[in-house]
Parts: sequence; C-alpha cells; structure tokens
Amino acid sequence: MDKAAVVQTIALLDRVRIEPERLRRYDRSAWPYWRNDYSDCQDARQEVLVAESIEQVRLSANGCRVETGLWRDAYTGETTRDPTRLDVDHMVPLAEAYRSGGRDWSTERRAAFANDTEDSRTLIAVSASANRAKGDQGPEDWLPPEAAYRCRYVANWVTVKVRWSLSMDERERVTVGNLLQDCARC
Repeated sequence: MDKAAVVQTIALLDRVRIEPERLRRYDRSAWPYWRNDYSDCQDARQEVLVAESIEQVRLSANGCRVETGLWRDAYTGETTRDPTRLDVDHMVPLAEAYRSGGRDWSTERRAAFANDTEDSRTLIAVSASANRAKGDQGPEDWLPPEAAYRCRYVANWVTVKVRWSLSMDERERVTVGNLLQDCARC
C-alpha cells in the first residue's frame, strides 16, 4: 500500500464517529446474507468467489455454484483451488456492524450490508480457518497473519466503516490510528 493511500485513509478516519459499542444481543439471522440480488442464480458468496478468482472459475452445470478456481487468501498468503476451503468474510463482521450502529438499521439495510458486492473491500474470500480465527473481532484484537496485508486490511476496515456510517469505540479508533501511522512510516 503506497504512502499516499495511507495518508488518504488517515484523513478518512476523521469521518468516523467515536461512540461506545452497544452490546445488546446480536442475532445473526436478522442479517439476511448470501442473497441473490441479480438476475442470475449466484448469491453474494458465489459472486465474490467469481470476482476474486485469479483464473477463470468453473461453475456447476446450472451456473449457480463455483466448483473450482484459484484464490489467494490475503489474510494468510495461501492459495487454493477448492472453494469449499474458503469463507467469504465480511471485512467488518456483522456482529461488529451491529455494535457500531447497524442495530438501528432496517432488515433491508442489514441485507444490503451483508451482501455488498458493489465495493470489493466489503466482502473478501479467505481461508475458513483465518475467518474463524478473526470471528467478530476488530483490528484492535485481530490482524491478518500475513503481515504484508495488514495496512490494506486496516485501510479497508476504515473505508467500510465510513461507507456504511458505522462508528468506532475509543480503543478501536486509537488502535486503527496507530496502525495507520505505522503504515505511513513504511
């Protein structure tokens, strides 16, 4: 990630509201994910797999499911041809979005966030193990093991938070700011 992009992200960070997280009970079923919002039969997960494959994917006979391709997991640096080894991660996890302002969203807005294929920073194909290690944590508690991706990860985190008008708590904001300052020095 170049220095100019880091500086832009630092400026973008100033647009994020700082608010304590509200820890009311999160219900994943209130966030309809992997919907098909297009005229084809591919849901958001399949759309991401198609978009992020390094080579042409092979689809199922009905064209609805990705059967093979080649993906590089940005979180770990590993590659795979097997889409069943991948999760499509919400850059800002659904539970984090809920705690950061999404709790007040309509079901339709939650579904739009959970299936956002319009901005490639919102959803990313990664190894299932890396996604599970991340869970619903933010950058104050988890960073990708692939050090070369960490600056891009934090920049994408900020961009998604701003795009969806989500807040950060104080600890998250300080950590993200410090990480971006470190990125600017590289």
